[in-house]
Amino acid sequence: MSDLISPAGQKIEGPADLAPFIDHTLLKSDATSAMVEQVCDEALQFGFYAVCVNGAHVAAAQKRLNGKSSSRGSVVKIAAVIGFPLGASATSVKAFEAREAVDAGASEIDMVMRIDLAKTALWGELRDDVAAVVNAVSGRAIVKVILETSLLTSEEIAASSRAAEAGGAHFVKTCTGFSTAGRASGEATLEHVTLMRQSVSSRVQVKASGGIRSYETARLMIAAGASRLGTSSGVALVQATTIESGY
Repeated sequence: MSDLISPAGQKIEGPADLAPFIDHTLLKSDATSAMVEQVCDEALQFGFYAVCVNGAHVAAAQKRLNGKSSSRGSVVKIAAVIGFPLGASATSVKAFEAREAVDAGASEIDMVMRIDLAKTALWGELRDDVAAVVNAVSGRAIVKVILETSLLTSEEIAASSRAAEAGGAHFVKTCTGFSTAGRASGEATLEHVTLMRQSVSSRVQVKASGGIRSYETARLMIAAGASRLGTSSGVALVQATTIESGY
């Protein structure tokens, strides 16, 4: 198998090289403090880029990580999901939720966009929904916008990506992994990652999330333009173990 060079110029020669791309994710409603601690410990052990948790768990993740360096020598970041998983919260609530998460220790915000605005082509309102969250964190955190691509047409994915960039997003992201509609309950597809990459400028990055459970799938997502991978299967990926289910 030939080597892969990521969009950021990182060389991927084997499973362990995926670690810096991975947001190690725990978003289940029944996640406990002990489970959050385990995810943080795994991120440190394997050198994942970040842990991604619900807002209620940001403080616990911050306490567990507390500036520790990972196996690769970098500090593991904390990403918090906002308006999760439906995206239907009022804009002011999303902004408040984002500020609270950053105050608790998050340095990245993964917000679900207003999907109804995309379905009704209200692109200015979608842009403003994103901008409110970007402005709420005032440069203290990067903002990733989750499109929930399994619910959108190709035209809506492209336009939503552009609206997110216009709102100041730093990333566009495929899926929550919790949708019950579309392909395999809302999994990322190579087609969608490629389309999103083509729809935004080089200033905006792409995060693939939902259904990334094997090393080969992860490689293909990166080759298609993803510079970050959201998955609850991070340990399996870096150990080249395929699992059957999970975010």
